Amino acid sequence: MLIQQTIETLQKLRLTGMIQSLRDQENNPAAKELTFEERLGLLVDREAVDQDNRKLSSRLKQAHLRQNAAFEDFDWRASRGMNKAALMELASGRWIADHRNLIIIGPTGVGKTFLACSLAHKACRDGLTVLYQRAGRMFHELMVAQGEGKYLRFLKSLTKPDVLLIDDWGLEPLGKNERHDLLEIFEERHGRNSLIITSQFPIDKWHELIGEATIADAILDRVVHNAHIINMKGESMRKKMGTTAKN
Repeated sequence: MLIQQTIETLQKLRLTGMIQSLRDQENNPAAKELTFEERLGLLVDREAVDQDNRKLSSRLKQAHLRQNAAFEDFDWRASRGMNKAALMELASGRWIADHRNLIIIGPTGVGKTFLACSLAHKACRDGLTVLYQRAGRMFHELMVAQGEGKYLRFLKSLTKPDVLLIDDWGLEPLGKNERHDLLEIFEERHGRNSLIITSQFPIDKWHELIGEATIADAILDRVVHNAHIINMKGESMRKKMGTTAKN
């Protein structure tokens, strides 16, 4: 009876990890041989792990990553012109602590999004907030937010996370409003938070894609000059996997 009362109190406090650990101890005769301090330690440890897992699950849900990719699952056997030591350094997250950016360039299907999402996933595991956005959809949602009077609220959602991942940047040249939006986002994040940008186009083409020279200079100055740049090479992984499946 006393145990059930304790469990009900723990439920009110939302200490679900301690509840499960307490039940495990009650069902394990060997636990009776532990000291009070040892049993309490097991309860606290289980609760700490449980809370960490819930927080990670929440961060991943809010990140909306396009691919559920773990950095440990990255296929190093595929030669894509990348330096393993450099990628391991990026996985450490020090570039995020320094508020630097990451730009991943490469042809379609080579694995840019997977790599970007895997590094974003690692950032979530390290306790950081992340948000994934496809470039085209982001600009569309900014336009809709402007029309609904929610522009500043949506803009804040893009500038607040520790890492903003913009995928498939540069598929279409920017219009006037899109240039303005991009400058606002990058200006608010510059020196405060980090960006991950994936693109099929080399950086020397970005000025042309952005348009208006003065704004293009301002945008690139806030993104490129403090960025790590990865150039991925090789044929489309989707095409390769499709060929393998047919064989």
